[in-house]
Amino acid sequence: MSCTFLDGKTKAIFCESIGNPLGNVVDFGPLAELAHSHGIPLIVDNTVPTPYLCRPFEHGTDIIVHSLTKYLGGHGNSIGGVIVDSGKFPWIEHQEKFSFLNKPDKSYHGVTYTETFGEAAYIARARVVPLRNTGAALSPFNAFLILQGIETLAVRMDRICENTLAVANQLKNNANVNWVQYAGLDDSSSKPLVDKYMGGRASGILSFGIKGGREAGAKFIDALQLVTRLVNIGDAKCLACHPATTTHRQLSPEELAKAGVSEDMVRLSIGLEHIDDILADVNQALAAAT
Repeated sequence: MSCTFLDGKTKAIFCESIGNPLGNVVDFGPLAELAHSHGIPLIVDNTVPTPYLCRPFEHGTDIIVHSLTKYLGGHGNSIGGVIVDSGKFPWIEHQEKFSFLNKPDKSYHGVTYTETFGEAAYIARARVVPLRNTGAALSPFNAFLILQGIETLAVRMDRICENTLAVANQLKNNANVNWVQYAGLDDSSSKPLVDKYMGGRASGILSFGIKGGREAGAKFIDALQLVTRLVNIGDAKCLACHPATTTHRQLSPEELAKAGVSEDMVRLSIGLEHIDDILADVNQALAAAT
């Protein structure tokens, strides 16, 4: 794999394991090889599949980040994030590119992170410099809530994956739907990567195109009764968003296309409700909107 976008100034490659809102899956194994061939780490945002479904470290990733607000916390009650360092990237072999880890840090007692912390050089500096400078620390109560959420991650993800696949299959057969994008569907272009990296399950994000475009998308959101209109993802309850009239409403049609968001796109984050109730609400909202 080669890339014309990498040059001497590139410090890392960053990707999402599952993209949001498109739900596409990145083949990050070869991407890790590409990064390493240029002497830089691969950083993967693994928020959507979570470590329960996907473990990028097993495929060469160096650093993983998660939004704890989403599936790990799982209840939409706390804002947080986490950086997980594999400790495997050889920072000391690339001293010129990563001088901040390989030279004494005057702001922290002159420590040289690679010498003092070895494999933990990156994550040690992340704690003592950016955390110190920005104050981005969870309150004890938010930390408690997120830890409580993580305790039920496995059972939640099992139910979410099951529900999402059922909703995606139902939408494929709905006359008011133009297209469905869910990486867990057998006919999805991302399904081989879901099988490769995630054991065949693609988490809880799906998008679809509603007939009638922007106007119908807004009506669909307003017609929902069980599903909550909210731009978050990864909650215990179902959430819906029409990007063209909410998160991306300031963009022109051309800008929407460049961002990969069509005017007919509706994004669903499927939750734990009974599948019959979810399907009934989605179907009645589609009927009302179109």
